[in-house]
Amino acid sequence: MKRIARLIFPLIFLLICEVNGQRRTKPPKKRPPPSLPEPVEPTDFPPPLPPGPPSVFPDCPRECFCPPDFPSAIYCDSRNLRKIPLIPPRAQYVYLQNNFIDKISEESFKNATGLRWISLDNNRIDSVGSQVLNKLDNLVFLYMEKNFLKEVPNNLPPNLEQLRLSRNRISKIPENVFSKLDHLLLLDLHHNQLDNGDFKKNTFKGLKNLMQLNLAHNRLSKMPPGVPKVIHQLFLDENQIDNIPNNYFKDFSNLAFIRLNYNKLSDKGLPIDTFNITNLLVLHLAYNNLTSIPFISPKLEHLYLNDNSIQQINGTRICPTSLVSLHAASSDLENAPRLRYLRLDGNLLKPPIPLDLMLCFRLLQSVIF
Repeated sequence: MKRIARLIFPLIFLLICEVNGQRRTKPPKKRPPPSLPEPVEPTDFPPPLPPGPPSVFPDCPRECFCPPDFPSAIYCDSRNLRKIPLIPPRAQYVYLQNNFIDKISEESFKNATGLRWISLDNNRIDSVGSQVLNKLDNLVFLYMEKNFLKEVPNNLPPNLEQLRLSRNRISKIPENVFSKLDHLLLLDLHHNQLDNGDFKKNTFKGLKNLMQLNLAHNRLSKMPPGVPKVIHQLFLDENQIDNIPNNYFKDFSNLAFIRLNYNKLSDKGLPIDTFNITNLLVLHLAYNNLTSIPFISPKLEHLYLNDNSIQQINGTRICPTSLVSLHAASSDLENAPRLRYLRLDGNLLKPPIPLDLMLCFRLLQSVIF
């Protein structure tokens, strides 16, 4: 027995040591390889196939994803594409943003004439074939922001409702390019290279139902002529406009929102009734050269005058109606001006807020002084 014990004990000891050694010398976990960054330039590699099983649609382009529960949509965004793949006829919504596409050729959408929505934002498109878009009779939304376009594309689809061309290099608007766009509601041309010479009296002819016009961040020093009088919103921020012609806004009966921040407007460049517009609700005039508060409409609700050179306020002079008597009943507000928000910070004003200003604009809820 003693002899057997002498043999077993060393074996048990060796097993215990081996187990402990395994516990102490566990190999380190392998770190997952770092994911490759998105390419900032086109690469020679084809775009990766979408994850998951092959598409249930045999006509789905290999570069794109065709969701089975949304058969009218084709997703080809962020795929390192240099050209538009063959879009099947069933497509109504095509997403091609965030690629490296540089042109739209005649072949691009020849089979997909039923398209209603095209997103081509953030590509490198510098040209559009002359007969590409006019065949898309059902197209309602066209997004081509952040590209290299130098002019507004010709032969736009007649049923277009939104045309977004901001952040391009557009310095030319072809004659009559908007003449057949009776249904256009929104035209966005902000952050381009348009100047006074690019706008003629007939530039916007045909835009009978336009609601929003965005010309912000261009090179205008004058108000554009021929703006449709049906519009509701006008954006002209970040230009160099120094005056507004007398009666410029006459007959703009729907205009409710104006932005003219970051221009060069002065008191001399504003005729007294410039902003006495029937239905104007919001007026932005921040970061200009004004030294006094312009006359406003009784219906105006929001007025932004911050960061000008205003030194004093004469509430009696700027009041759009006769100044309310000190003894008037506080509940009689039916005829009081509707101004509720007034921003005056960044001027040369000193507190307190003038009493005649508060007497006139009795609905004011916030004054930033």
